[in-house]
Amino acid sequence: MSTTKSGIDGLDQLLNGGLPVGSTVLVEGLPGTGKTILGMQFIFHGAVEEDESGIFITFEELPDQLYNELQDFGWDLRELEKQNKLRVICLSPEVLIEQIEKPNGLIEQMINEINCKRIVIDSISLYQFGSDDLMKSRKTIYSLRNVLRKYKITSLLISELNSSDQGNVPFVNYLVDGVIRLSLKNHINDFRKRTLEVLKMRGCRIQEGEHIYRISENGIHLVPALSLIEDKALLSNERYSSTGIMKLDQILSGGIPNGTCFLIDTNSKANYKYFLFSIVCNRLVAGENVIMLLSNLMDLFEMRHLLKLFGVSMDEYVKDGKLLFIEHFDRPIPDGYESAVIQVAGTDNREFEKTIKEKLVPIIASSLQKGEKWFIYYNLNTIISQRGKEFLEHYYAEEVSTISSAGITMVTLVNFSEIGSKTASFLERTSHGVIKTWVDGSYQYLQVLKSPQGKISHPLLVENIIMKPFIRLV
Repeated sequence: MSTTKSGIDGLDQLLNGGLPVGSTVLVEGLPGTGKTILGMQFIFHGAVEEDESGIFITFEELPDQLYNELQDFGWDLRELEKQNKLRVICLSPEVLIEQIEKPNGLIEQMINEINCKRIVIDSISLYQFGSDDLMKSRKTIYSLRNVLRKYKITSLLISELNSSDQGNVPFVNYLVDGVIRLSLKNHINDFRKRTLEVLKMRGCRIQEGEHIYRISENGIHLVPALSLIEDKALLSNERYSSTGIMKLDQILSGGIPNGTCFLIDTNSKANYKYFLFSIVCNRLVAGENVIMLLSNLMDLFEMRHLLKLFGVSMDEYVKDGKLLFIEHFDRPIPDGYESAVIQVAGTDNREFEKTIKEKLVPIIASSLQKGEKWFIYYNLNTIISQRGKEFLEHYYAEEVSTISSAGITMVTLVNFSEIGSKTASFLERTSHGVIKTWVDGSYQYLQVLKSPQGKISHPLLVENIIMKPFIRLV
């Protein structure tokens, strides 16, 4: 479906390109939310930037009032009228319906005269609430919509809301192609925030939720929600490690940035295995070396089975020295895995660090000199249970610093609810990215809470599927 730019900074991003050409969109909101400004900004942008002439129809304000009020935004509406790019009409609701339905009436003449592509009607509230005859009101707006569709004009119909209306869905919402709601809400003590929400838009994949906007000297400027500041220092190489989960890679603009540490926070009910092994398998297949610090809940036999589900032979990668394990528990391992398992069961914290430095660091350093890449997975729940929170905090900070400087990517797993707010806050601050997955009722969710890309997400449903990676985010 073809789209046209709205002229509202941020809104086109919510609509994945712009308003559908020829659509009729309701813009509703309380008084003072900026509906008229949004409407004229849409018209002005079309005339100046898109070579699309527009008509602004008002029932309450005279053209000179609009010219003067909107001049502060730098919009020279009189000049656009001289160029046949704009018409501002003030008439009654009854005359509009009469003329818009009349063959070669005033409205049709103006549409043809300036080759009109955009129309704003401010407002249709009198059609909605000015009559006790609901069927008549519905028929009037239905006729209005059909005429606009006939001319394939992209139109905004402005509608007033009052506080008692917000829980109800007016009939007009069902007749139009899209609904955009502007709201004013209390925010931070004495301040109020303006929010915009796209409630529906036929033919468009929309970004849901409420998004804050400001009325600036240039008109309305909207900042899409879940858009934080990028860490440009971390993203300078613009290289990412795919997670193997399409939706997650899309949210993260390609995947996990190389040289960063992402933490997965999971509760006791959530199944994190498919997330984790999708990432691990993608790194192995991409030719990277992988180190995994195991948990007490998964041994090497189960891990081998999970990798096999993803079409990866763990035996082959172990044989080639591409896959190493840190084992805190004295339990059986598969035959031929002896050289791949670094056994730290029964060691104290000092011995643990010494063992890692003596056995792992030389291997990694030599490999990095050859241009090889590394991926590390740590189960932090294991470190906490075997070595304590205090050790984890000092060790984790050093590990993140060391691996980041070496360009190594790391993913860690922990259950925030079981480690206390102090340790959880420390881990969240120290990690470059945080992904949370949890179970609520009968559903599992996943949400990106932090990332170097400045991207975070709404809670996404986790759906089981029969194909790799066996989960889909919805």
